Amino acid sequence: MAEKFPHIEVVAVPQYLADQSDPDQHRHVFAYTITVTNTGGTPAQLIARHWIITDADGKVEEVRGLGVVGHQPLLQPGERFQYTSGCVLTTPIGSMRGSYRLVTETGEPFLADIPAFTLAAPRILH
Repeated sequence: MAEKFPHIEVVAVPQYLADQSDPDQHRHVFAYTITVTNTGGTPAQLIARHWIITDADGKVEEVRGLGVVGHQPLLQPGERFQYTSGCVLTTPIGSMRGSYRLVTETGEPFLADIPAFTLAAPRILH
């Protein structure tokens, strides 16, 4: 018998974009590449995202929307979807975390956590 919900693995790789940032104007631009992998045995479609973005001053911004970068990928068992997006912070360090809303092939919704990751300008953290 197949599991009720697929196993979804989310890996984030952040990058500071110095050429688009202006620290004197409190503008710090980050890109992040996300890889979403269906490590289970049941197909699932990524329907929506929910991000919680926190800067070093404790300011929190929540972002919700359909799909990711204009896509709602259907992930078969073993498949992965990778995309790159970005955000702008007023501080040189911050963090992101969140969740994806997915649906199984039988229409059952479930959430996959996006583990917290750090956004940091070079030489900010040791």
